[in-house]
Amino acid sequence: MPDQTPTPAPVNPPTSGSPTPTIQRGPTIHIGDEFGTAKRNLPPIKILLFALAGVLVIAGIIAFVQRSKPLAAGSLDNVTAVQIPGQTASLVALTFTLRNSPDKMLYVKAIQGKLVTSSGDITGDALSAVDFDRYYQAFPALKANAQPALAPEDKLQPGQELKRTVIVSFPVLLDVVNQRKSVSVIIEPYDQPLPIILTK
Repeated sequence: MPDQTPTPAPVNPPTSGSPTPTIQRGPTIHIGDEFGTAKRNLPPIKILLFALAGVLVIAGIIAFVQRSKPLAAGSLDNVTAVQIPGQTASLVALTFTLRNSPDKMLYVKAIQGKLVTSSGDITGDALSAVDFDRYYQAFPALKANAQPALAPEDKLQPGQELKRTVIVSFPVLLDVVNQRKSVSVIIEPYDQPLPIILTK
């Protein structure tokens, strides 16, 4: 018996006025889409912005809490100034109270004075404590309310409080010192990023 192949059903030709039928086979692929782009691989931009904002806020809080702070604090208690005869310079005795933090010992590396005037800022290194007696003999006014000298390499125990004096020479007349905007003692410790500044 010969094989009989089924004959396909006749396709009726479209009648005039009826739409042409479309035959769709398999999924439709849009060739223009690129699947390796950020649009396809990354989450929506709003989610990324919220996540980035959250990370920045947390980093800011950590930086604020962990910021460097001076180890010690205190106050500038007394300022006495004298004119050096025959010179455009003044000696200023700065007496202050210094309180160390309870956490660490404080080692003094350097000491400066800073004078803020209407013409600008002037800084000078503290004079050697060895010469204090000589300055007191030449200028007795400097000794008023004076305390023992603070010198480089001095140290404060944790939690210690002391009163000390430094003498600084500024290259200005006494009138400029008396009309100052402010004067400060700047104590730079070892192993600390920030100096201790006491201002009056």
